[in-house]
Amino acid sequence: MHRFPCPASIYPPSLRSMLGRILALGFGQTVKRASDWVAKLASERDPFEDIFLCLCLVEQKTDDGDSGNDEPTDYYGLERRQSQQQIPVAPPPQIPPVPPVASSPQLDRVAEQLDLLSSPREPDDIVPGLVECLPPEVLLVVFSNLDDISLWSVGNVCKRWRQMLHTYVTPEQWRLYTNKRWPLFRPLCIMQDWFKVYTKLIDSCPCKVCLQQMALQLQPPGEENSWRRNRLRNELKGLRTDPPEGIEAVPLDPKCCHWQATITGPVGSPYEGGLFYLYIQVPYSYPMCPPIVRFLTRIFHPNVSRHGDVGIDSIHHNWSLALTISKVLISLQSLLTDPYCEVCMEPEVGELYLNDRDTFEDVARTWTWRYAMHDALGPILTEILKK
Repeated sequence: MHRFPCPASIYPPSLRSMLGRILALGFGQTVKRASDWVAKLASERDPFEDIFLCLCLVEQKTDDGDSGNDEPTDYYGLERRQSQQQIPVAPPPQIPPVPPVASSPQLDRVAEQLDLLSSPREPDDIVPGLVECLPPEVLLVVFSNLDDISLWSVGNVCKRWRQMLHTYVTPEQWRLYTNKRWPLFRPLCIMQDWFKVYTKLIDSCPCKVCLQQMALQLQPPGEENSWRRNRLRNELKGLRTDPPEGIEAVPLDPKCCHWQATITGPVGSPYEGGLFYLYIQVPYSYPMCPPIVRFLTRIFHPNVSRHGDVGIDSIHHNWSLALTISKVLISLQSLLTDPYCEVCMEPEVGELYLNDRDTFEDVARTWTWRYAMHDALGPILTEILKK
């Protein structure tokens, strides 16, 4: 090992340790000259001032020095390599396999909900009265994590929760919730209680799951093609510039996969004055495949099921590329005045239409006033008519 050519007392312990490590690395003659230079100046200058110059000289290697690729032969370097080899190297952590990401959550939840309602289950280990004893602070934290439909359900649980809900959610928020769920809802009168308006629109919907699907706006599987994109762009332009009378439709997402539409009841029919909301799903295979159309407003009609499904051949078996969304809505509007009762979604309603037209029209008109005229009558008049 190299020795310093000057008394060791000149160097402080930290400097001796650092220079010893430099010499032990085996940098050759360059290091020896650097140490000689440091020893020469040590008697004239402060050793602490020369440490940085020493390190700079070590980094500037000459031609007669080693290439830096040879292994050092000093004991320190050998001991260092052996110590590094003896240190156990921890194996790299194993990354757990990532589960495949589902493209979309399960949409058809009707069977699952029916199974939960019909199948017996073990009672929960909850102390009776625990929920009623929860303080308002805890309930408000729970309410803050709910969506608008869940908040509305909370308001129908008990009087205490409804009072807390009215304190927590302002009427302006319920107005925003209503406009978000029903963007085509435009009241013709002043609405005093938007919670009641929201409640009436929810109660008028035949299926809450379909309403939830419309709010989630999940994308269908596959990729959109340019044909579909251009076709829907032209259809939307036509609906905005020259819409059919009594028909309105707007897309709810950028890909135009989810639409909401409205149809006004034809004049002279029992549906006159009503505004019927529809939910339209346009797949990526459109216009090769028909859209899915459902009523979001209860209607008493032979060709509309109690779930809101529409039974016409043009959107099922006899779909044509010449049909558009506006033409489908026009055909649905004409179906209100001329139902097809030979094969229909509700056979009992079809028989009533064929055998007792007056009773059918009375029931259909009552349903229209009760479920399809919230924009004109408001919830208060609807309650009066309901009684």
